[in-house]
Amino acid sequence: MQGSGAAALAATDAVGRPLLVYRDEATGERIELSAAELADGVARTASLLRDGCGLTAGDRIAVLLPPHWQTAAVVLGAWSIGVAVSYRSWATAGLDDRGGTEPLDAVFAARDRVGSWLETVPEARHRYVLGLGARDAALAEVPDGYLDYAAEVGRFAAHTPAYRSIAGTDPATPDGTTFQEWARLAGGIAHWLELRPGDRLLVDTARHADPVSWLLAPLAARATPVIVANLGPDAVDRIVAAEGVTRVP
Repeated sequence: MQGSGAAALAATDAVGRPLLVYRDEATGERIELSAAELADGVARTASLLRDGCGLTAGDRIAVLLPPHWQTAAVVLGAWSIGVAVSYRSWATAGLDDRGGTEPLDAVFAARDRVGSWLETVPEARHRYVLGLGARDAALAEVPDGYLDYAAEVGRFAAHTPAYRSIAGTDPATPDGTTFQEWARLAGGIAHWLELRPGDRLLVDTARHADPVSWLLAPLAARATPVIVANLGPDAVDRIVAAEGVTRVP
């Protein structure tokens, strides 16, 4: 996680493999991103937060999103400029990790959950909603008090804005857990899963909602997460064969 800027992410694309695959078995959607393509989203999100919202290292955002390729861009974009990310369970991700209700600097929420969260999410200076649909698709209707992330992020340059060097001892989450600690945890999970460079890890979004499992651990091992929403047991073998999956947790 330390040094997780867009340039470093793009540099991992040496063998041309997909960095991330996302599938939704309910809709038939499939999106494959190279490291360079994800780096573009990471850099634009960093610019949105830095130039659009005025956020800097130490500020705090809540990410109330499921495992998804857009979620990866939001989380990594925030971390690339040292912004702390609160990402717990969907039901509590907007709450202050220390148990309070201190206003956040920004919130990123899924469109289909915004209504149920309006009474529980603390105030934030900036609020963005994500439809989590087709690539770069703008929302037909945006909830009051929110901006459409897909429409807004496209206005910003695909380069990581200048920022001070992010240290491993800087907090990555509002509870004070550092980038270094999260990196060690991700590496430990990758080791436990016996992930190797070039592996493809099947990720069931219903079972592995925390980004340390579905995003950071595979990235730490230079493996590709194959993230599948609405995965039924009868579809596992088919997806393993179609995607060349080598690890099924």
